[in-house]
Amino acid sequence: MIAITIQQGRLFDPANQLDVITDLHINHGRIIAIGEAPADFTASKVIDAKDMLVIPGLIDLSTRLGEPGLEHFTTIARETKAAVAGGITSLCAMPDTDPVNDTFAVTELIQRRARQAETAYVLPVGALTKGLKGEALSEMVAMHREGCVAFSQANQPVVNTQTLFNAFDYAATHKLLVMMRPIDAYLGKDGVAHRGAISSALGLPDIPSAAETLALARLLLLAEETGVRLHLSQISTARAVEMIHDAQARGLPVTADVAIHNLHLTEFDVADFASFMHVQPPLRSQRDRDALRAGVKAGVISAICSDHTPLMHDDKLLPFPESVPGISGLESLLPLLLALVREHILTLEQAIKAVTHQPASLLGINRGSLQVGAPADIAIVDLETDWLFNRRQLMSAGDNTPFHKWPFTGKVHTTLFQGRVVHQPKLA
Repeated sequence: MIAITIQQGRLFDPANQLDVITDLHINHGRIIAIGEAPADFTASKVIDAKDMLVIPGLIDLSTRLGEPGLEHFTTIARETKAAVAGGITSLCAMPDTDPVNDTFAVTELIQRRARQAETAYVLPVGALTKGLKGEALSEMVAMHREGCVAFSQANQPVVNTQTLFNAFDYAATHKLLVMMRPIDAYLGKDGVAHRGAISSALGLPDIPSAAETLALARLLLLAEETGVRLHLSQISTARAVEMIHDAQARGLPVTADVAIHNLHLTEFDVADFASFMHVQPPLRSQRDRDALRAGVKAGVISAICSDHTPLMHDDKLLPFPESVPGISGLESLLPLLLALVREHILTLEQAIKAVTHQPASLLGINRGSLQVGAPADIAIVDLETDWLFNRRQLMSAGDNTPFHKWPFTGKVHTTLFQGRVVHQPKLA
């Protein structure tokens, strides 16, 4: 481990109400001082961060990293390189791998691959039920001991309410976090677009808002009954924001996140049958998008994620209804967040907090801050760089992004993970 000084950057850390231009010093993989260096400290490397923003490395609550199951297409090593190129140093890996992450053996495999890559902190999320089939409970306690930070069904609902109740009750007993995307098993099952004027005009099978809110009501009632810590993943509707707000007001231990693309895009972006806009949950109405933005501002939605799903090129060449849903989102998360700040939709504090301190608190991990003693997971961002997002230049194996050629201002300059530089611009 080399000793590093990040010199004269704007240190911005919502967790500690820090916003100051000063130096930050790193040794043995941790932050050892802010401001004046310790008397016995000598930096082996100095990073000039003048006129740049220095923030904690981002924490992404929903990603798919290719392993196990898609090694012929991509790997944890490759996708974590894409993550740090976007300033993300901690990633929750969803359990819908092949095989499903429903045993401690798969959990250990994911962690071993991440350790071998040495690029970012990969946090396995275990399957709530075996095979994600919604029938028998997985070995949650054993998987938690092995390193699973939470348990989820990914995009698979649990049809049997008794099974879901048992899972919540068991998780509550052992103080385990459950992350659930509200999905009705039948309503809108074959849909591909939000139920509204656009899906009707295009003749696309639709997904009504009730497909989310009906499932959400069920989840909230069971959470109230069992006392489980429930995190609601990738919510997409205005009514869901209201329901979660009401549950939080009643004291339920309920949190939520939203995918960054649902804060920018709406059903109107599907109008030309662009398969890159095919996502689950679907792009909703402008009213829904505005309510999601307001939910983040109000703190009802505590985290913003990429919902990164790298897909093979042919998966998006099919007609819209037959294409595979998903966005390769690691490298667009931060620029899209900064765009919301520039448009005065979110403050810089609200935006950065939603991808650092708040997801760290939710997961119970010692990440997401620039506090002395914390792991030196850091992103240095040039806020003034203007650039065009280009799918052909992505580090991820998946080029399935709807943001190709979008103009952005603000780009990651350098990323450190555990005190090591893991991403930096190539020298000319």
